[in-house]
Amino acid sequence: MRIINFHGVGQPRRELEPGEAPFWLGTDQFRQVLDRIAEHPERQNLRITFDDSNDSDLEVALPELLVRDLTAQFFVLTGRLGQPGSLGEADVAALRTHGMGVGSHGTVHSDLTALSPAQLADELAQSRVTLEVICGAPVRSFAIPFGRYNRAVLRAIRQAGFTTAFSSDGGSASPKDFLQPRRSVRRDMEMAEIDGVLDGRMPLRQRLRRGVAMQLKRMF
Repeated sequence: MRIINFHGVGQPRRELEPGEAPFWLGTDQFRQVLDRIAEHPERQNLRITFDDSNDSDLEVALPELLVRDLTAQFFVLTGRLGQPGSLGEADVAALRTHGMGVGSHGTVHSDLTALSPAQLADELAQSRVTLEVICGAPVRSFAIPFGRYNRAVLRAIRQAGFTTAFSSDGGSASPKDFLQPRRSVRRDMEMAEIDGVLDGRMPLRQRLRRGVAMQLKRMF
């Protein structure tokens, strides 16, 4: 299974964080990537996620997904709900109504590895409870902000009641694993590179480095 992650699409309507701009795609590029996914011979092995709860999730992404009969999981920052450029509570409910999944991305987009144990527990629990009230259903998936995690973060995510954690490690994922690596699409990526991600192609040396890095992050 390969998990393809998006952030914003089109023109941002909020102030972007440092380093965030490269993850915003133009609408045409976004449509091209969705076309590749929809037409891929292993479409059943591809998954789509969105981070950061930008308003483009509802206004741009949702219609493009529906017209291609695709589904996705949207990871929401509950601290941004209702703010300019971000989803509101009714928007999150609308995503669910249209058959999309909803998960937590935390409250304020924090580097979880930098939080104290108490702060980490609050960040995880508050976001989950807020989303469960909005969705009227359990929320059991969590996308790790910035992809930064360690052993303590993964343990806290489990203790908060989440059964799946999504990272930014790239490569293939197993649906049975707690930690699900994803690859984010950037606006500077050529279609040939994106096709390689969809096909699951990764050079041996890169696969080895990825495996070692993931093991080290789990240990410390």
